[in-house]
Amino acid sequence: MSFEGLPKGAGNKKLSWRDSIYFWEILRGMGVTMGHLVRNIFNTEAMPTMQYPEEKRVYGDRFRGRHRLMKREDGSPKCVACQMCSTVCPADCISIDGAEHPDPKIEKYPETFVIDLLRCVYCGLCEEACPCDAIRMDTGIYEIAADSREKFIVDKDFLLNNKDQGTR
Repeated sequence: MSFEGLPKGAGNKKLSWRDSIYFWEILRGMGVTMGHLVRNIFNTEAMPTMQYPEEKRVYGDRFRGRHRLMKREDGSPKCVACQMCSTVCPADCISIDGAEHPDPKIEKYPETFVIDLLRCVYCGLCEEACPCDAIRMDTGIYEIAADSREKFIVDKDFLLNNKDQGTR
């Protein structure tokens, strides 16, 4: 251990038994904790707690919620299976299998479109990379809860009807 630049004898001071058990510092810390406890008990309006199911947090317009796939007028997905979103995704949570579309005007469509919500970091890069505005994160749904891991892996049907669903 180097004590260069310190006065001679600094840093190697022997503590007394009373100082070495840090009793006064523990009491001071407990005093701060008790002060906060008493203040919160007698002034509950100032507490930064929300009554969750009754009160919901208001988010800004640019908040990224759960993903959704946009539909064409005929109800089919707008996605052309270009793989741009899955390529740019840093978490590698998007998986797309493309197939030829029956309509000759449209080259491809996603036969499967799967997002693993547990791996997603909600960065929005998939939304920015999509050339045809097929994937969006504007559902406003931030309550993502399920009772098993498999329910966090969402498919094309779920993503197409996501705006209507709160939680699964």
